[in-house]
Amino acid sequence: MLLGSALAEALRAGGQEVVRLVRRKPRESGEAYWQPSEQVIDRAALEGAEGVVHLAGAPIADKRWSAAYKRELVASRVDGTRVLVNALRELSSPPEVLVSASGVDFYGDTGDRVVDEDQGKGTGFLADLCERWEGEARRAEEAGIRTVRLRTGLALGRRGGALGRMLPIFRIGLGAPLGSGRQYWSWITVDDWVGAVLHVLKNRDVAGPVNLTSPSPVTNAEFTRTLAKALHRSAMPIPVPAFALSLGLGEFAREGLLPGHRVLPRKLIDSGYRFAHTRLDEALRAVL
Repeated sequence: MLLGSALAEALRAGGQEVVRLVRRKPRESGEAYWQPSEQVIDRAALEGAEGVVHLAGAPIADKRWSAAYKRELVASRVDGTRVLVNALRELSSPPEVLVSASGVDFYGDTGDRVVDEDQGKGTGFLADLCERWEGEARRAEEAGIRTVRLRTGLALGRRGGALGRMLPIFRIGLGAPLGSGRQYWSWITVDDWVGAVLHVLKNRDVAGPVNLTSPSPVTNAEFTRTLAKALHRSAMPIPVPAFALSLGLGEFAREGLLPGHRVLPRKLIDSGYRFAHTRLDEALRAVL
């Protein structure tokens, strides 16, 4: 849990008590049980919490998207959020804020158009999934809970995630652009992601959708060159053809790798958040 673990670590470092919801019998203090598939959650652990951060969801890129796995992707996000929000709405002392995950996939393929939080929903499986996911989170607003929906881009961190899957390929000099390479990737370092979440937790003026991306999205080709350079390697000059990605990875390639997301974090900037990393080259140096 790349992002959740980093956030919990930062909250504890700031003197906050953190309770993690786990799908097994709690083994230590600071853990509480929930099992969304069985509509079970420890409501007592939620009573009196200042804020709730909800990031749970089956990994998008870990398996080929069979019909069964797509149902799991939906259930893990939509059903899980519904169980959590139902519990929050029934508390005698609900949290002041719910921060719930989503993704820049909400916007669909934006090509080279610059978009911010005012842009409407795009098309495709992931855009539809994000809409349903966010719709369940928004129900918390009816209980007077300030709700923030985090539309996160490509998170760059030291402990795995998308970058962790890329590094072995790039370290042996086989990194290459994907498809045309012209599609934009909106990225954010894990340090800035954590900083931004801490910012929205404390800032009572921030609500609704918030893009968690750096102010400097880059094309996939530029990302490839910059990552290769950061590793002191050369990138492959010939891109991986889109048809080959589709054959190998199926619908995930067509929805998750080849579309462009040129997304700007307008709400973060307008609310005063200051990014630690705005340039990809220095961000990768910091991460690596």
